[in-house]
Amino acid sequence: MLEIQITATNIRYADGGVSAVNVQFQSKDSEGAINLSGYIPLTTEEYQGNEALSALTEVVREKLIDRLKPQAE
Repeated sequence: MLEIQITATNIRYADGGVSAVNVQFQSKDSEGAINLSGYIPLTTEEYQGNEALSALTEVVREKLIDRLKPQAE
């Protein structure tokens, strides 16, 4: 299983509200053979503000899995 660590949450504001959120992460498997890092952009609907790290970690995990799945042609 991949261990995911949230390293930062970058929030952009516009017109007095949140306009975009990028959640930066690092990840590795238990054997250290796979390393991932990057960011996952979230919509304002996905990020309500002040989410617990466990909740953000699950969102990142789900989005990583979606991106790693082969695209239907």
